[in-house]
Amino acid sequence: MNIKIASFRSVTLVFILSCLTTLGFEKKGNVGKTVLWEQGSGKYNNYRIPSVVVTPKGTILAFCEAREAGDTGDIDILLKRSSDNGKTWSDEIVVWSDSTNTCGNPCPVVDKETGRIWLFTSRNDGEDDETEIIHKTGKSARLPYSCYSDDDGLTWSVHVDMSETCRDTSWGWYATGPGIGIQVQNGPYEGRLIIPANHSYDDPNGNIRKGPFGYGAHVLFSDDHGKTWQMSEPIKPGCNESQVVELADGSLLMNMRSYNGQHARAISFSIDGGETWSEIEHDYQLVESKCQASILNFGQNNGKTIHLFSNPAVSVGRTAMTVKTSFDDCESWSNSKMIYAGPSAYSCLVKLPNEKVGLFFEAGEKRPYEKLVFVAFNPKELFNEGTLLENNSLKK
Repeated sequence: MNIKIASFRSVTLVFILSCLTTLGFEKKGNVGKTVLWEQGSGKYNNYRIPSVVVTPKGTILAFCEAREAGDTGDIDILLKRSSDNGKTWSDEIVVWSDSTNTCGNPCPVVDKETGRIWLFTSRNDGEDDETEIIHKTGKSARLPYSCYSDDDGLTWSVHVDMSETCRDTSWGWYATGPGIGIQVQNGPYEGRLIIPANHSYDDPNGNIRKGPFGYGAHVLFSDDHGKTWQMSEPIKPGCNESQVVELADGSLLMNMRSYNGQHARAISFSIDGGETWSEIEHDYQLVESKCQASILNFGQNNGKTIHLFSNPAVSVGRTAMTVKTSFDDCESWSNSKMIYAGPSAYSCLVKLPNEKVGLFFEAGEKRPYEKLVFVAFNPKELFNEGTLLENNSLKK
């Protein structure tokens, strides 16, 4: 082996182990697993679209869509709370139910300065499906809405239509997240609240749902703790279901589902707090098969920012829920840890109050939408051999 390469690998390994130790990463320990919602169990037929945040008081808030059928129709937003790092959970809270209409795509963000928890969602008439909304032949447009909680997620304000400042009137489909928003921690835009979102737009060269349309992404942002919100320029072509993360210097990275035939995540960068974005690139280290994903700034160590990324890491189908780690601002991903090898789809990462990794994701034994599973584990597990959850573990 080349001596220089061997030396570089040794230094890299020492640095990674140093990061793990300094952050309190422990040796292999117990993995906490809870099925928060299960298909065919409870008041609704189906549960999808996981989202999870931690409040300033250390409470975990796990959101989902409660569905009677598919992506449209009668959909409500539900919430469960945990005050003990995910060991036990409250009964479900109905955050929004609007008759038989669609209230979907929960995307919360926590204002760490005020303690207020903002929740952005998307609403449309329950009789319209996505194709009709994209083609603008349905009863109504799909619009962004917001609400907030000042009591740690127990109760929520009235839902407010945000389309005047947060939506281009020429768009058809609209979706917040799905996943979470962020609050910028560094640089000239410190304190800014950011909600990632996406939309369909008219495109004579596009071909979405058998029509001349394309998919794009954008963000909503607020510099006054949510009193007013503005909309960024769009990112296109061929991307949606976006998640945004802050890099070490305060710049932003948008990570998006791609329709550009690359079997990899689309990415874009912003140096002005999300107002404008660079041209789309693809990160071929992050393999995907047109599915949502999650990306999280897990914290800093020795001047280095650690990021985590989760998705079904396959180019075809929806299986193999995997978490990858970056120690260099998302330029490279140092390892790939299988969380669950079976059917799996959407996911959301969170850093727990006890410094553990939380992952809330869709999984099942035969189909990826059977259960919404929350797992909590020591970050050290990301560097241990083997799969975190065995295929038969979801039966328990």
